[in-house]
Amino acid sequence: MKKYLDILADIERKISEGQFESGQKLPSVRNAAKIYSCSVSTVTRAYTELESRHMIYSISQSGYYVVEKPGKGPDAAEGGQIDFASASPDPSLFPYLDFRHALNQALDTYQSHLFTCGEAEGLERLRHTLVSHFAEDQVFARAERIIVTAGANQALEILAKMPFPNGKSIILVEQPSYDIYLRYLEAEGIPVCGISRTTAGIDLQQLEEKFKHGGIKFFYTMSRYHSPLGTSFSREERKAIARLAGKYDVYVVEDDYMADLGEEPGTDPIYAYNGMSHVIYLKSFSKIIFPGLRLGAAVLPEKLLKAFCEYKRYADTSQLSQAALEVYIKS
Repeated sequence: MKKYLDILADIERKISEGQFESGQKLPSVRNAAKIYSCSVSTVTRAYTELESRHMIYSISQSGYYVVEKPGKGPDAAEGGQIDFASASPDPSLFPYLDFRHALNQALDTYQSHLFTCGEAEGLERLRHTLVSHFAEDQVFARAERIIVTAGANQALEILAKMPFPNGKSIILVEQPSYDIYLRYLEAEGIPVCGISRTTAGIDLQQLEEKFKHGGIKFFYTMSRYHSPLGTSFSREERKAIARLAGKYDVYVVEDDYMADLGEEPGTDPIYAYNGMSHVIYLKSFSKIIFPGLRLGAAVLPEKLLKAFCEYKRYADTSQLSQAALEVYIKS
């Protein structure tokens, strides 16, 4: 066995057994060369391989550190109490060290390109990475139909203001729904009507009536892990909504902000049943990574792309954040 593989296996074992803890600095390359009685280049090769396996990360002119693993951070709440009043994730669970590793990798990969303004549609390599990431959730789309936004809220605001091909103006929202968006629609004077949603689901007959006679521009829904209800539509409901959207030329804005945290089998999004026609799929990375990232993405039907991009006129999302997210998703 090659010497660097011995070093690799030894450090992996020490990390696994807790001898090297999350966030702990490893011996410098020179010190490790003395410990293992080998050359500096052999240690460097072992460290590089560990970094590619996302077990350690490097900080320029500082050294190598163990990547933080889930469950190694501080307790979620003191005294065994958990605050359910906020939808924000617990700061103690933010993947701080993992994302710092992603930032370092992004800087090494993209270098000065990250300090340009970028494109309004978003970093091209991130959009291509999202193609495969979304495909895991049965959301199939070309990179050209994926637009990176400053969180899902920016996409929701643009969609509320831009004209739609169906020529309709009223936004149908669930009751209850996302309070911040409801207050935004009210402040902007955008016409809204509601439909009741309970833990048992939604009245599909009433939904069809509203689609047919209500002048509905689009229906805003959280099909999976609804906030504040916490429930998901059944497969039959999701299929029915997709079918009704196509039948009555009503668009569906599907806010799938929590899907990456779910494990329920057979809960494909509405988009999976009407992906190319009347469903706009929104994803936010604020809940699954941390709110300060302020990145989201919209998957749009072809006939909405031009109008959406006209309303999103310039690059308003950090190139560095986008590049780091691309590295983070791939790792």
